[in-house]
Amino acid sequence: MAPSSSSKASSELNPRTTHYEFMGPPGALAITIGVPFMTYALYFGCSEQTGGCPPPIDTAVIIESLTSLSFWKSLWDTQATLIYLAWYAFVVAAWFVLPGDWIEGTPLRTGGKKKYKINAFSTGLLTLGITIGVITRYGPQALSFIYDKWVGLVTASILMSVVQAVGCYLISFREGELLALGGNSGNPIYDFYIGRSLNPSIGSLDLKSFNELRPGLILWMLIDVGMACEQAVRRGGKATDSMWLVLAFQSWYVLDALYNEPAIFTTMDITTDGFGFMLAVGDLAWVPFVYSLQARYLVWNQIELGPVNTAAIIAVNLLGYYIFRAANGEKNDFRNGRNPKNLQFMTTERGTKLLTSGWWGRSRHPNYMGDLLMAFAWSLPTGFNTPITYFYVIYFAVLLIHRERRDDEACEKKYGKDWEKYRKLVPYRIIPYVY
Repeated sequence: MAPSSSSKASSELNPRTTHYEFMGPPGALAITIGVPFMTYALYFGCSEQTGGCPPPIDTAVIIESLTSLSFWKSLWDTQATLIYLAWYAFVVAAWFVLPGDWIEGTPLRTGGKKKYKINAFSTGLLTLGITIGVITRYGPQALSFIYDKWVGLVTASILMSVVQAVGCYLISFREGELLALGGNSGNPIYDFYIGRSLNPSIGSLDLKSFNELRPGLILWMLIDVGMACEQAVRRGGKATDSMWLVLAFQSWYVLDALYNEPAIFTTMDITTDGFGFMLAVGDLAWVPFVYSLQARYLVWNQIELGPVNTAAIIAVNLLGYYIFRAANGEKNDFRNGRNPKNLQFMTTERGTKLLTSGWWGRSRHPNYMGDLLMAFAWSLPTGFNTPITYFYVIYFAVLLIHRERRDDEACEKKYGKDWEKYRKLVPYRIIPYVY
């Protein structure tokens, strides 16, 4: 029997994925297991409760714990799960209730454009307002539960990630669903991880963009506040300058991302990647509980930096922020048809214009360089007693290099010889004269 016209249209709109990333299904399975494992490992490997950062290594104790049913039961905390679900319900309610403009994303393969509600910044401000009110009324000890229930909250966030990834994988088989070009391989392990559905939604709520900025990113800031509160309680009401730096740097980064919410709709996460376990566990578990490692470390390693070291670290962070924001500002202006700096560019055969001067003439991803400088500044307040608090910088560098390689490969396919010409004009990938 010949295929129907609707099935032909579906196969043309959603072609089979023929190229694997992350070493295919085995790699996807390894990362699916490995990310939750590493989230727990970074707690048990750098924790007051386990005896240090890292704690004394006793293989016999580790094996005994991993083979003990009581250890696995200890990862679950019903109260922490209910707290996490209440938090997630709060940010969903804020999305619905708080006012916000509706903007259109980039054109889809269907020819249409998806609309997104913009109110992440007001959600962040509302969260901060409530948090400050609670601390003012009940004291910093009101947020100590975040430190005490860390493991249970991690488990709840991972469970939420699994539930959402499974749900999005199942709804990707609905008729008329637009699939991600990289997530339609037919292998369930790989597609579950990489994301099969491009824009899974519940009504007008787009799950991918919602999870990108709200439940995990704002929770990261809230966790940092909780860690500062725990330290303040232990010190009689005053946090260290190192804790204040981490809290200020990371909160500013979060609020800046929330304020510039429209900028995410041109990123690869939104335009290209499907929403599967990769993005779900990254957004909901990895970001809030791994990125806040420095603040958690400083709860019990209370470092006073002094004015000179504090000023030097602030300078590193400000330099990174300036590069990050200036580069993104140039790109966003140019994509929206504005060129206030009269930057040079080349025009491809497709009619696309590529910047070749300004920050984007120095490297093909100058914003990544700013990101890495800020990440380094966030770790500097923890001192140099352990490399574990610099895990984020190392991980982030690997992530950005991989992302840059993915982008370079996609652009090479898209622009062909024009991309070769562009790479000669802008030879450096991230850091000028270095990489």
